[in-house]
Amino acid sequence: VQLVESGGGWVQTGGSLRLSCVTSGFRLGNWSLSISWWRQVPGQKREAVSCFVTSDEEKNYARSMNGRVTLSSDNAKNTVYLDMERLTPWDTAVYYCAARRGRCTWWDDEYDYWGKGTQVTVSA
Repeated sequence: VQLVESGGGWVQTGGSLRLSCVTSGFRLGNWSLSISWWRQVPGQKREAVSCFVTSDEEKNYARSMNGRVTLSSDNAKNTVYLDMERLTPWDTAVYYCAARRGRCTWWDDEYDYWGKGTQVTVSA
C-alpha cells in the first residue's frame, strides 16, 4: 500500500486548497479501509484533520477544523480529496494521509500506512 499526497502550496489567509491522496496497492471501492488526513507543525504532535471510510463513504471531521474541510473521493482514480477553505496561518503545516484497515480512529499510531506529506503554507 502506498499513499502519495499532493496539492499543497502557498495561499493567502482566507484562501482555499484541495489536497489529494492517491492510493495504490488496493482499490478504494473494494476494500474496507479508513483513509485519514493529519497535519503536523515541526516540534508539535500530529493532529487529526479528517477520516474517510471507503466501505460506506462515512466521513469524519475533527472538531478543531470548524467545518472548514470537506472529504470526497474518486474510486476510478483511487484518490481521496481534502478540500480546505477559509485558511489561516494556523493551518500552516505538513499534511499527511494515512490508511488503516477498519473504521476511523483519531489515534495516529493505529494507522499502518503513511504518505510523505505535502506542505501547506498560509500567509497573513
